[in-house]
Amino acid sequence: MKKSFLYLVSLGLVFICCKEAKKDSLIQDVTIDTNEELIVPENLKWSERMALSEMERSPESYQIDHKEEPKWDYVHGLVLTGFEELYKETHKQEYYDYVKAYADILIDSSGTIATYNISKYNIDMIVAGNLLFDLYNDTKNEKYLIALQTLRKQLEEQPRTSEGGFWHKKIYPSQMWLDGLYMGSPFYAQYTTTFEGGKNLNDVAKQFELIQKHALDPKTGLLYHGWDESKAMDWANKETGTSPNFWSRSLGWYAMALVDVLDFFPEDHPKRPELIGYLNGLAEALTKYQHESGLWYQVTDMGDKEGNFLEASGTSMFVYAFAKGANKGYLPQEYKDVALKGFEGMTRDLIKVAEDGQLTLTQVCQVAGLGGNPYRSGSFEYYVNEKKKDNDPKGVGPFILGALELGK
Repeated sequence: MKKSFLYLVSLGLVFICCKEAKKDSLIQDVTIDTNEELIVPENLKWSERMALSEMERSPESYQIDHKEEPKWDYVHGLVLTGFEELYKETHKQEYYDYVKAYADILIDSSGTIATYNISKYNIDMIVAGNLLFDLYNDTKNEKYLIALQTLRKQLEEQPRTSEGGFWHKKIYPSQMWLDGLYMGSPFYAQYTTTFEGGKNLNDVAKQFELIQKHALDPKTGLLYHGWDESKAMDWANKETGTSPNFWSRSLGWYAMALVDVLDFFPEDHPKRPELIGYLNGLAEALTKYQHESGLWYQVTDMGDKEGNFLEASGTSMFVYAFAKGANKGYLPQEYKDVALKGFEGMTRDLIKVAEDGQLTLTQVCQVAGLGGNPYRSGSFEYYVNEKKKDNDPKGVGPFILGALELGK
């Protein structure tokens, strides 16, 4: 009887164990099925779909642009500005945390910024500081304030042209590039407004005044990528000092700089109408060169000249600047339609959607500049032969920002 009882108990345990094993197997199967679901749901807005795609590609925010080690860099500042704005729109904590993680891995408790070297006076290094205003305001952590003050010190000491324009980098003497207006001016405007009572807004405006004075082409209304006051560079026109061509991304940096600095110019500031005028002139000129697809070419005014291509980052930047400009009242409302046409062109022609829902932004120029080693001539051939890179942050960041503005 005792043996029979033990036998029945054993059978029961075997049955229970088998049942539990089958349950575990079912859980495992469910997990596998879950993994096969969309990582990036298609019912979200384009801004979130791109942000989640970027988080999937770069689980740690310092990994943006395929970085293996944390680096203080302008591309992180650009993309994470999109995440800051996305957090304000959605209030989803993961977007805020993604931004904060970048700041916290690079800024230690004393406020020292890892990998940053002030002595290089590279204006590109200022733009990631834009992320720190909200972080300091939210947390009151002094390390963010110290880092902000360090970047402000760079601008205080940044080498300048004879008229007061910031050099792009110490290694590029006497040169102003359109890129630099975005890299330094929005930070400068926000800092002087937040901590200095706006006393340096005239100096912020001066940067735009000088680039308009020296880089604007009166025939097209476009601005050349760079200007060399010394006219010593091989790429510089010996009469005007300008570089030879119009590069859409550099014009995009400039357009974004204008709409972003205007956030900090009070309505009664005497320089505000001037900046709005610059934006309207640029918007009018750029609209003339928009392709029927809604996109813009790499070399803005060269149309379908052999080798030229419809490029994503310049288009993304124009979309953002036009949409924000219209939303803020700096531009006529018709420019929101121009922006929408550009955005629809990107989502139709330049975005690929993977089976898991991830977005890939194609046709992004990886990098372009002037001078340096190897030497960059600024010629048409130079720009159109630079490498393209899917999901380059110079396209991804403005894509998120532009999508958000179009949603307003």
